Amino acid sequence: MNAIFASRPGDSRGRLHPEEESAFRSCFQRDRDRIIHASSFRRLKHKTQVFIEHEGDYFRTRLTHSIEVAQVARTISGTLGLNQELAEAVALAHDLGHTPFGHTGEDALAELMEPYGGFDHNAQAIRIVTDLERHYAEWDGLNLTWETLEGIAKHNGPVVGDVPWALEGYNAQHDLELHTHASTEAQVAALSDDIAYNNHDLHDGLRAELFSTDELAQMPILQDCFGEVDRKYPGLNYYRRRHEALRRFFGVLVEDVIAVTRANLAEVGPQTAQDVRDAGRMMVQFSPGLWSDLKQIRQFLFHRMYRAPEVVEIRQYVTDAVKDLFPIFMQRPELLPKQWRKDVAEVSSDVELARIVSDYIAGMTDRFALQEAEHLTGRKPIPAGRRATPIQHHD
Repeated sequence: MNAIFASRPGDSRGRLHPEEESAFRSCFQRDRDRIIHASSFRRLKHKTQVFIEHEGDYFRTRLTHSIEVAQVARTISGTLGLNQELAEAVALAHDLGHTPFGHTGEDALAELMEPYGGFDHNAQAIRIVTDLERHYAEWDGLNLTWETLEGIAKHNGPVVGDVPWALEGYNAQHDLELHTHASTEAQVAALSDDIAYNNHDLHDGLRAELFSTDELAQMPILQDCFGEVDRKYPGLNYYRRRHEALRRFFGVLVEDVIAVTRANLAEVGPQTAQDVRDAGRMMVQFSPGLWSDLKQIRQFLFHRMYRAPEVVEIRQYVTDAVKDLFPIFMQRPELLPKQWRKDVAEVSSDVELARIVSDYIAGMTDRFALQEAEHLTGRKPIPAGRRATPIQHHD
């Protein structure tokens, strides 16, 4: 870490609840470690990335995706002289608020929660790390530093318009300055997310045989990657050829972000981490040309993978599962686990009850949500042979 605009542990704005500093870990290292040990992080193992997680051992889950994002974030932040631990902490935590079944589950829960303030997975991640992780003796949540919380809340940019209730409550007592951009490290985490899923969705789509290697070899960026592999390794077998091409694609994205970000930082000339927040624009970006090419690839994936005709039935099934569970718990909160019923006993309105039910459903894994829906509603399991299909797209 040598960039003058890097986030430095000694300059941290601290934690909501003051703590003694560790003798051997920086404050951002402690944040990263607390996130890794959180129960919500472990549950990502059984949450959808694109494919329902327990129907294909090789497909990405939210957990493996988060690990890949963190790896990219460490690479980019290290190259740029930023704080790798902060970038890694934000990367590992960025998807903690996701529901079961990815964005399909989120869409269903957002519709159900519309009368009660709505649902937003980024805001839910803040709610998890500031409230719902209840393990410590002196506070609820993980008591993360201001910088890590800021990064989770606004790694995609300033929070404008109506602030989600799950974020608004915490922000009222620990101002995250939602109107500004986040640190460079948090911006790196956001672009690392894009790099990771653009790469691994191609891997998973090929493995699921939703499209062919030959089709990918005609796409922007990928055409050059396959061409380079074919020149260097003529006659390479099918699996090694596509792996070599996709690892080059991955490298192109990383190198582009590093080059563009360096140019943006040189143009703006920030002298402190706060200068980055106040710059009024994102520092960490793709080049316009590469971003245009990526949009073509995303459109291809949208039609061939996320919205393929054979996917519609599965999307509807998991949407119905979430929509079935919500009214059951609203009408019979005694069905909630014991530790959740303690919170229910203190509610004074349907809004408060709905938010508890939303927290509970959002925290479910794919398999647990399906099991609960089958148990409480008598619905039939997903038809055999139809589960290894993608059910959602990325933001």
